[in-house]
Amino acid sequence: MKRYIVLGLGAVLIGCAPEQEDEEPEPEPGDDSQPEEEEEPDADNEEFEALITDLDAPWSIAKTDDEEFFITERSGSIVHYDGEDVSREEVELEEEVWEEGEGGFLGMVFDPNHDDEAIVYHTYEDGSEVFNRIVTMERSDDGWQETDVLLDEIPGDTIHNGGRLAIGPDDHLYATTGDADVEELSQDPENLAGNILRMELDGSVPDDNPFEDSYVYSYGHRNPQGIDWAEDGTMFSSEHGPTGQDEVNEIEAGSNYGWPEITGDEEAEGMETPLFQSGDDTWAPSGAAFSGEDFYVAGLAGEELMRFDVEAEEMEVVLEDEGRLRDVMIEGDNIYVLTNNTDGRGNPEENDDRLLRLEN
Repeated sequence: MKRYIVLGLGAVLIGCAPEQEDEEPEPEPGDDSQPEEEEEPDADNEEFEALITDLDAPWSIAKTDDEEFFITERSGSIVHYDGEDVSREEVELEEEVWEEGEGGFLGMVFDPNHDDEAIVYHTYEDGSEVFNRIVTMERSDDGWQETDVLLDEIPGDTIHNGGRLAIGPDDHLYATTGDADVEELSQDPENLAGNILRMELDGSVPDDNPFEDSYVYSYGHRNPQGIDWAEDGTMFSSEHGPTGQDEVNEIEAGSNYGWPEITGDEEAEGMETPLFQSGDDTWAPSGAAFSGEDFYVAGLAGEELMRFDVEAEEMEVVLEDEGRLRDVMIEGDNIYVLTNNTDGRGNPEENDDRLLRLEN
């Protein structure tokens, strides 16, 4: 069955595309070619306000109840904005951040029970192997210090590390993991790669997880980088496809989302097809957030903030022409969007990268 995404008054048929990588390839060493010049972003743009500028390959937005922002940078630092001043805070980890390709210091979320404690996801190297780990950190006057390991030895690579963290409405921690460039791992529910994981805030396995003694909540994912919940508690994710066939999925416990056995609207017994998929277009969807019935997704290669009306199964573009977009957060009347033009795959302009605030 083919699905359609409605763009204004037109309809786009969703088809299939050959398998390739999620995003634009990084320049080869020694490549002196220059990207085409683009118009500089307008500092007085009426669409948005730039709250923070000059970020270095930022990845995730975290925010406290007292209106303070914390932005992770892939190299291994956290940028703090208190509404007036911006500072870059040091991070002390037991394992050094491995920043290669899509690996690095990625997702961050605050512990809802402790104002100065956060949970972070980062890539690291152990001998000749690359992994990801989830750890807790505490903030002090000296910066951030690791306090505990919740989960480590999650398969990693230069691509497909997942990395998004979120606290669900059930007060459990959810984490997305990629297939670490080994496609068959996604079809093995006993492996931590290519999954959405679920755990207690202390790192233990919940008794009601779908697989006994396992963190795996859903599997068959390629590289999911956005998760959030609708008002009724239904979970959704955004996921990178093989250039084209990017996905928005409705997530159910224990379900298999098909990678690499099926892509796009292909069907197979025991596997889920996406709610939306991009067909021949490439969104490279990353962070995601709900507002009412609308699921917002930040696009990297697509360079758009997209809004999906889940009920009507329609999509519209909310923000464009600001380059690669990595994360989105929505609170009340405000939409916060993180650009990602300095990650080696974009065309950074003056003041990139930035945290933008739009009206919802």
